[in-house]
Amino acid sequence: MRATEASVADSLRHATLAIKVLIVINRQVVLASRPEGEPRPDNFRVVEKPAPEPQEGEVLLRTLWLSLDPYMRGRMSAARSYAKPVDVGGVLVAGTVSRVEASHHKEYAPGDVVLAYSGWQDYAISNGSDLRKLDPQRAPISTALGVLGMPGMTAYTGLNTIGQPKAGETVVVAAAAGPVGSAVGQIAKLKGCRAVGIAGGADKCRYLTAELGFDAAVDHRAPDFADKLREACPKGIDVYFENVGGAVWDAVFPLLNDFARIPVCGLIAQYNETAAPTGQNTVPQLMRTVLTKRLTIRGFIVRDFASQAADFERDVGQWLRDGKLKYREDVVEGLENAPQAFIGLLKGRNFGKLLVRVAVQ
Repeated sequence: MRATEASVADSLRHATLAIKVLIVINRQVVLASRPEGEPRPDNFRVVEKPAPEPQEGEVLLRTLWLSLDPYMRGRMSAARSYAKPVDVGGVLVAGTVSRVEASHHKEYAPGDVVLAYSGWQDYAISNGSDLRKLDPQRAPISTALGVLGMPGMTAYTGLNTIGQPKAGETVVVAAAAGPVGSAVGQIAKLKGCRAVGIAGGADKCRYLTAELGFDAAVDHRAPDFADKLREACPKGIDVYFENVGGAVWDAVFPLLNDFARIPVCGLIAQYNETAAPTGQNTVPQLMRTVLTKRLTIRGFIVRDFASQAADFERDVGQWLRDGKLKYREDVVEGLENAPQAFIGLLKGRNFGKLLVRVAVQ
């Protein structure tokens, strides 16, 4: 009897271990608390749950690449914006390149690589409506989150639709070593413009001129930044692609020409502010200049120009194949390192498109 009981106990123990082995763990990075000012590591928390099971009409996705972008700071705040904020305890949002692990969907098979919006986690379920198949033979799959993805399309549509650059004009772009800014400057050059990039640090400025072909690059950390920018723009500024705001905008503003166009894509210098700016009210001066110089200032979100996706894919794809457009990726290894990488992104520590490699293809 005792031998039988021992045998049953052993069998149950082995069966339990086997079940545990079969359970796939899904790590998720969730919003632990809303940041006040700059995000801190304790605003994030890594939790582990069993990976979800796909139902009829669904697929199970394995995240390969996770995109980190400045807009995510806004999703961490409860303030009203163009998109719903992430709930405290919710998985942080993000675009991903993912692999289909299991499928009950007629249009997707295991092994397919897709552009998805799975967020900061290892696994996710999709009904297929938010997926786009990728061809790994066409381009490295990570580019679907960068130059051939949202950042590239942001640069292309914002510059062409709002900036409307013309040959011979001066185009200035802030955060120029990032995925959006670097594309803006290169497209401006393809349009026959003088391209001036603003970036943080000598290495990034050298990269813009030596590798990407910008006509000039100015370090916004330099004590004489405003003077250097003026020297780089002897004929003033016709198009300013705004990604930063703050002191960079203050230096750009006096240099704007009549009928200058300003696509406002981002304001990363202001994302962590907790109160309204103090000091002199500059709105009357701004509005007077908008009037007298007939400026066009327009904010935009890339989805505003979704109808231009085919044009973007055609033009940027061709420029990449011809070697006329270059890109750089800043890769962080491991989902657990995403919070620290994101904190660094908001401080300008990344050099190129910031990606997290979550799993090997």
